[in-house]
Amino acid sequence: MKAADIIAALDLERNAEAAPFHLAIGPYCFSVLSPDPLRAELVAYFADALCDTPGDTLIHLLPGQALTPEPDWVDWSREPGKTGRKDAVVDLDDARLVRKVRSGVTFLQWQGAPVAFGPLDDNVSTVINFINSQILNAAQQDGWQLCHAAAVTGQGRTLAISGLSGGGKSTSVLRMMDLEGTRFVSNDRLLVRAGDPPRCLGIPKQPRINPGTILGNPRLHALINPDRRAELLAMPPDALWSLEDKHDLMIGQVYGPGRVRFDAPLTDFWVLNWDRGSDLPTRVDQVDLATRPDLLTAIMKSPGPFYQHPDGHFEPNGAAPVPGPYLDALSGVRVSEVTGRVDFDVLAAQGRVLFDD
Repeated sequence: MKAADIIAALDLERNAEAAPFHLAIGPYCFSVLSPDPLRAELVAYFADALCDTPGDTLIHLLPGQALTPEPDWVDWSREPGKTGRKDAVVDLDDARLVRKVRSGVTFLQWQGAPVAFGPLDDNVSTVINFINSQILNAAQQDGWQLCHAAAVTGQGRTLAISGLSGGGKSTSVLRMMDLEGTRFVSNDRLLVRAGDPPRCLGIPKQPRINPGTILGNPRLHALINPDRRAELLAMPPDALWSLEDKHDLMIGQVYGPGRVRFDAPLTDFWVLNWDRGSDLPTRVDQVDLATRPDLLTAIMKSPGPFYQHPDGHFEPNGAAPVPGPYLDALSGVRVSEVTGRVDFDVLAAQGRVLFDD
């Protein structure tokens, strides 16, 4: 079976009267074809990346459509530390079908026009991730390396921050956004590439943050109503730290216009290796990343089931990132390890020194 067989089973003509909108991230441009009301919601979400130039890739969104009968799905292996079923795949001759197990949203990933279909209107965040996966695909095919990192830029510096999931990278980057002149690059996915200087590329994915991040920053308090905020403040610190209750933070609404930049030179990379139970002071110490594979593991990110290599083959199920290209891409970047107790005030102060340097 080929991609053309899947497309023949779908009704792309439903979008015939829809006007595409266009996105530009660094050198990469994309067009998205979607009916309303989904289209209007996506245009508002991607406001910082909108452009007038049609992209080389056209992404089709088909709410409500489905394949009959369903193919025989194969579960996609999750990264170490992750549990539960999330994605399932079926490899075709020239394409890959990807299914989000919980929602039933399905994607046709191939080198033609990628397609998303199913209950899209009820799973807008999943659609946003799919559009961003096309940006990641194009950049990785062009030699960029994918990092599990957030980043902020300003005053000629760009700081990327990695750490284990829930380690505080979003909170840290948003504290840096309180500094005058900084701009948001990325919250969770960052592309890096060697150069003079090395460069990084973010994606238009607004931060999704937990209550602990909100309570720790007065600028964000309006994201939670006062009654709920009082309930959260009464929780034990350990319970609040581990609470998963995501809230969308729209950068433009909270920090004002002009506070996003997706493409920037990369100068500094911090890896959070601190410990909430530590009594030691928080430190930021420069390291040689080539001698610290443990820190590199926190930076590297698997391309996932959507990634199609330039020669057409897809990322194998269970494949792990290779360190060499990351070390090459980060050559010339000052990498530091953050140790000691978790203290966002100390980290913000270190960031102030960095961006004032």
